[in-house]
Amino acid sequence: MRRSISFGRIAGIPVGASWTWLPVVALIVWWYASDVFPHRNPGLGDGVYLAMAVIEGALFFSALLLHELGHALRARREGIRIDGITLWLFGGVARINGEFPNAGVELRVAIAGPLVTLAIGGGALLASWLLALPAAVDGVAFWLGVPSLILLVFNLIPAYPLDGGRILHALLWAWRDDRRGATRISAAIGRGFGYLLVGGGVFLIWNTGEFQWLWLGVMGYFLLGAAVGESRSETVRDALEGLTVADVIERDPVCVLPTLTLAEFFEAIVWEKRHTTYPVFDGERVVGLLPFGRVAAVPRAEWDRTRISSAMVPLEEVVLLDEHTPLGEAIGALAASELQRGLVIEEERLVGLVSVSDIARAFERRARML
Repeated sequence: MRRSISFGRIAGIPVGASWTWLPVVALIVWWYASDVFPHRNPGLGDGVYLAMAVIEGALFFSALLLHELGHALRARREGIRIDGITLWLFGGVARINGEFPNAGVELRVAIAGPLVTLAIGGGALLASWLLALPAAVDGVAFWLGVPSLILLVFNLIPAYPLDGGRILHALLWAWRDDRRGATRISAAIGRGFGYLLVGGGVFLIWNTGEFQWLWLGVMGYFLLGAAVGESRSETVRDALEGLTVADVIERDPVCVLPTLTLAEFFEAIVWEKRHTTYPVFDGERVVGLLPFGRVAAVPRAEWDRTRISSAMVPLEEVVLLDEHTPLGEAIGALAASELQRGLVIEEERLVGLVSVSDIARAFERRARML
């Protein structure tokens, strides 16, 4: 099963959702249909409430998507690559590939999303208050605006990795001209806020006996993990500073032809050259990557009639790097890839293969020297 649901592309950016997103959609639709709309707009009927709830859910998650598109399009305008947008349990995330070159770029990217949410939430509430809308439309507009603005306020809390924390990080970076110090301070605030949410959730459950407050603790747990992860990422960036892909690349890797069957591949190559991944070369250019796991996933009885071209990962789905790419940037792109590996290709010529484990070994060597 795929790890996420693909919705296609918007402005060339891949958009999808984690499977954790589906129960949240179902819960929101049920809550609006059974509780929220019947109280605000009584007398409309169960069918109308269900339709309102479905439309509300679609608009609400579209607003979340537009929020992340705000970040993504601003980042792309600043020359930063965007790998995609994923909706998940607590909203969405724009997967930015690379580092912010300066505090100004980070600040502009960080505020782009909240500005989009402010426009959507504020516009929906103004429409509900100022326009003579039918009851069903008014209910949808009002309950699009309220949660959007509540999430905006929450998201602007200066706790990393919320947008407010990223804005704080950019301001501290600009003020102190010290990215490392800015990360330490903003991540520490993020951890503190995470602990506060976890503690608040436990306190409210203990004193009220209502387990609906569990979501508060779960959100705090995720924020805590994200803040800790950002601190560790900064440590990795420090250790890898000055190193590029050229320092860890595996040059002249063993390549395989796409026309070979898996049986031929195993017999002719695997016994002699035992690697975990093989670039696929058609005689003129690299066309894909063959992880050994893809071979193992094909039943042994089908190896004689399955060609490498059918089992490989196409080149368009492989992370492509440059020899001069900083390792701190490369590891982000590789870690986000299911393969955990990438290729270095220059002018259609294969230079080499790079994996997360190669960078991890470089990190360990550097860490021992520090």
